[in-house]
Amino acid sequence: MAPRPNWKGYLKLSLVSCSIALYPATSESERVRFNQINSKTGSRIKYKKVDADTGDEVDSADIVKGYQVDKGVYVTLEDEEIEALQIESSHTIEIDKFVPAEQIDERFFDSPYYIVPNDNVGQDAFAVIREAMRSKGTVGIGRVVISKRERPIILKPDGKGMRAVTLRYPYEVRENNEYFAEIPDVKVSGEMLKLAEHIVETKTGDFNPAEFVDEYENAVVELIKQKQAGKPLSKKAAKAPSAETGNIIDLLKRSMELEDKRGKKVKAPSLAPDLPKAKKKQKAG
Repeated sequence: MAPRPNWKGYLKLSLVSCSIALYPATSESERVRFNQINSKTGSRIKYKKVDADTGDEVDSADIVKGYQVDKGVYVTLEDEEIEALQIESSHTIEIDKFVPAEQIDERFFDSPYYIVPNDNVGQDAFAVIREAMRSKGTVGIGRVVISKRERPIILKPDGKGMRAVTLRYPYEVRENNEYFAEIPDVKVSGEMLKLAEHIVETKTGDFNPAEFVDEYENAVVELIKQKQAGKPLSKKAAKAPSAETGNIIDLLKRSMELEDKRGKKVKAPSLAPDLPKAKKKQKAG
């Protein structure tokens, strides 16, 4: 089943507009997810929403959003009041400007989406906006409201459709000097640099996401299978491999020899094994 769009509205370039839909370009549905279980009964844990003062359970209909302005003092807002904020980006992505894609710092990237035309009437407008960006080698920047938050968004051609990525605001991105200021200046010798460059050249290849293997996820799946089969399991945490010690020149030379032996072998992708299916509970006779 195709995913539902996260957003529907209009894409606008000056006076040209068309109806579009945004679909999430990523999914986390295949990840292993755990439930919290009562170890004594084997039943799932459920959480109740309770009043912090009285301890009484609160019905969902009585819960509103609140912003704390002082200790214990809140300004409350209802969903209808927030929905009534009719800013343009709630229903329209207007392209404000076009920039070269390489100018955008990847730290600002947030969530990826696919954009498709949402009706037959706007197909020409969608295509001309897409092809104009493709011709000029630029990406468009606009604004969109998703999940009650306005985000900057970039749009770029992608085959017959478009790809989009929401962006973070500057206040959400930390400057690197917070972390790099204490790193000392190190003079790298010519010999060390040449050895390291050779290792880099040996391991250089093409980007291929099919090579990415979630080893931890696979290990968790295997653990679940062993547990279901009743096999004894070790509860001792695996020790991290100890770091190689010695002269940096010697380590680089040994690394170079090792990588030369390995050559440019590409690790074959391995698919995560299927999770064991839950057994249906038999009804007591």
